[in-house]
Amino acid sequence: EIVNYRDHAENNKRPEGDRILILEDTDGDGKSDESKVYYQGRDIDAALGISVLGNKVIVTCAPNVLIFTDEDGDDKPDRKEYLFTKSGSPQGDHSTHSVLFGPDGKLYWNMGNSGLYVHDKHGNPVIDKAGNAVFARGAEQRATEFRGKTSPYQGGMVFRFNLDGSQFEVLGHNFRNNYEVTVDSFGNLWQSDNDDDGNFGCRLNYIMEFGNFGYRDEITGAGWQVSRTGQHPEIPRRHWHQNDPGVVPNFVQTGAGSPTGITFYEGRLLPQVFWNQVIHCDAGPGVVWAAIANKQGAGYQGKMIKILEEDNDKWVRPVDVSVAPDGSLFVTDWYDPVVGWNRQHDTGRGRIFRIAPSNHPYQVSEFDLDTPEGAVAALKSPNYALRFLAWQTLNKMQDKAEPALIELFQSNNPRYRARALWLLTKISGRGFNYVEQAIRDSDEDIRVV
Repeated sequence: EIVNYRDHAENNKRPEGDRILILEDTDGDGKSDESKVYYQGRDIDAALGISVLGNKVIVTCAPNVLIFTDEDGDDKPDRKEYLFTKSGSPQGDHSTHSVLFGPDGKLYWNMGNSGLYVHDKHGNPVIDKAGNAVFARGAEQRATEFRGKTSPYQGGMVFRFNLDGSQFEVLGHNFRNNYEVTVDSFGNLWQSDNDDDGNFGCRLNYIMEFGNFGYRDEITGAGWQVSRTGQHPEIPRRHWHQNDPGVVPNFVQTGAGSPTGITFYEGRLLPQVFWNQVIHCDAGPGVVWAAIANKQGAGYQGKMIKILEEDNDKWVRPVDVSVAPDGSLFVTDWYDPVVGWNRQHDTGRGRIFRIAPSNHPYQVSEFDLDTPEGAVAALKSPNYALRFLAWQTLNKMQDKAEPALIELFQSNNPRYRARALWLLTKISGRGFNYVEQAIRDSDEDIRVV
């Protein structure tokens, strides 16, 4: 819950610092009736990301990524650690964003073009699996540790790494303000990106791994305004160098806006048109969209369908969307009269919406995570936090979970099959057998996994 943003932080609007809240529905009516302060401090002022993984809460608050751990279950952190430090620009919305747990057991993360560089928890520059120091071109002028070094990366980036920060990879680069990344069960990555304001050029991207996404000229670093051979005739596409060789095509051009939070919907509660689609918030026009994807070549093209729009109340500013355990959606509404230009006029109000079919009360099923069958049932959930718990349990069980995972892999649901496959390949001494089996599968998505 953010109050201390920019001028408000300088003026000590909330001297005790910003807060992490737990909102609970104790009577099952689908509305929060109890609020707890999990943590409050100036070290999380204007945080731009939060992720709950079991008893850990990972908060991205540039220049740090913090891990809070509740050891005794009293809804208060007993330990605060750092995953990354000296990474991103404090109080900057083009900076580092949320961490997300993927179906492969890795963490995914991204930063916009003011993130600049990544350092580990000890403050040392992160070296990725390709052997490169992770910094954007130009950052060597601002940080002495990168002087004399070169980088293949520029602008915003997307990352993948182990839960402890090791095995770090840069999966894509050359974005402007890629606000958040999401991952589906096949391991596909999706994110939004904000244009230079006023050019009707915001976009959604399917992240083809290790791709260049064209915010600046790949060779010279020039911006889109510089005339060049073969430039796209339309500014919204020229903005992303879409005619340049090697630039990954945009998934959807979304026009004017201020794109923010994103998720991937693999539930079944919403109407079928939204199944297995990207769902995305845009705080500028005050809408939540679904991006309906169609495969095209090695990537996708899509079109947008609105889920939430408020015609009368122009303060509605959806900034994040998450899938609840029952397949409904939770949308956080910043609720402010302005968006952009580093302003925040209303610091006293925010809202959370639940989106579901009419007359469908909120419900959370219980699962026995002590058994392989119960954990596999939880792995089928559309909710990322529950799938994390199931993944950790099944991976720890190793061969004891194998029969239940094989049964799931033999099901008719391709996304369940993918979730099972990721875990089957982690079974010690057996993993490559399942890789070989999946390579020969009749489903191309499973072969890609």
